Amino acid sequence: MKIQILGTGCPKCRKLEENVREAVRDLGDGHQVEKVTNIGEIVSFGVMMTPALAIDGEVKMVGKVPSVDSLKEILKST
Repeated sequence: MKIQILGTGCPKCRKLEENVREAVRDLGDGHQVEKVTNIGEIVSFGVMMTPALAIDGEVKMVGKVPSVDSLKEILKST
């Protein structure tokens, strides 16, 4: 599973990345985590507000920083 954190580096973007990495570490499923900071690439996802979370190329969340537990549930259901 490829998880992409879309954001330019704002505090919310950094927090989302931190929470995603913690959730992935807790799940231990070997997910691939990538940080996307290029504005052009972010816009190519159709995202106009950051942070955003994409899983396997599909945007799942925009403008929010979910808790680690919420992220675990999202990852388990995907």
